[in-house]
This record gives sequence, structure tokens and C-alpha cells, in this order.
Amino acid sequence: MSIAQSLLTEFDQEMAKTRSILEVVPTDRNDWQPHEKSMTIERLALHLADLPSWAGMTLNVDEFDMNPPGEDPPPPRTMTTTEALLAEFDKNVTEAREVMANTSDETMMGNWMLLNGGVEMFTAPKVGVLRNFVMNHMIHHRAQLGVYLRLNDIPLPMIYGPTADAEWEA
Repeated sequence: MSIAQSLLTEFDQEMAKTRSILEVVPTDRNDWQPHEKSMTIERLALHLADLPSWAGMTLNVDEFDMNPPGEDPPPPRTMTTTEALLAEFDKNVTEAREVMANTSDETMMGNWMLLNGGVEMFTAPKVGVLRNFVMNHMIHHRAQLGVYLRLNDIPLPMIYGPTADAEWEA
């Protein structure tokens, strides 16, 4: 079994769980945040929708600069509808899965470097970046979004089991 094949079942499960929480994100509370230092619901949801695209960025190139010297940062994005958010997430998941499924073990074990303004932040094997920067990172922010939703009295879907709002389905 290839490295990619060993990751794809978990990837599919985690993406489905993430989609279920994005489905209940309210777009009428985009600016809500639990603390002034926290991300807004909008920024957090958009970040979650983007995270699967990092798989392609990790596997198709050997380095990424978060703040390339001499370039302006991208303009801020907005979340207009839940449907648009889900469409972006679904597109990113489909593309990420395809890239992962077609990546050799040799490429998976190759190094990838994260830069910030031209300065190396870290270098790690691409398979480790997929686990940490794509999947684990997503799980972390998905849990964070769950807290945001709970604080807004929005029923939470099941993730790894029942919640106070969702029971096991028969």
C-alpha cells in the first residue's frame, strides 16, 4: 500500500466531518468572535474551506512563502453564503484528494519548506506536512469552530460521536 493510500481513508473521514460543521455556519454572524484576539466566524470558516488546498501546495511544490518579499498580501475574502463556502470546500477537497491519490511515495518523502518573508520557518517531509499542516491543523480549527457555534447556540453535528444536539443515527 502506498503512503497516499494509507492516508486517504482518514482524509475522507476528516473532510466529511469538517463539511458537516461548515454546513451549519451562519453567514449572518460573519463578524462574531469570542474575543478581540480571536478570528471571526467568517475568517475561521474560510480558513477551514481553504485548508484542503494546502495538500496540492504541499505535494506540487517544494516550498511555500506565506509572505513573499515584494508582494502585497491578498485582499481579504468574504463569505456570502453557506452554499458558496461549501462549494469552495468541496472543490478544494476534490482537488486535494486527486493530488494525494496520484503522488508517489518518493514525492511523499521529499522535503517541503515553509518560508515567511523569505526566511525558513521549517522543513519537513511532505507526508508529515500533510498530516500536520493539512489534517491536524484542520481538526484543530474545526474544534475551534465548534466552540464558536456552541457559544452562538447553533446545534452541533456529530463529529466523533453524539453531541448534545445530535444523536447516533439508526
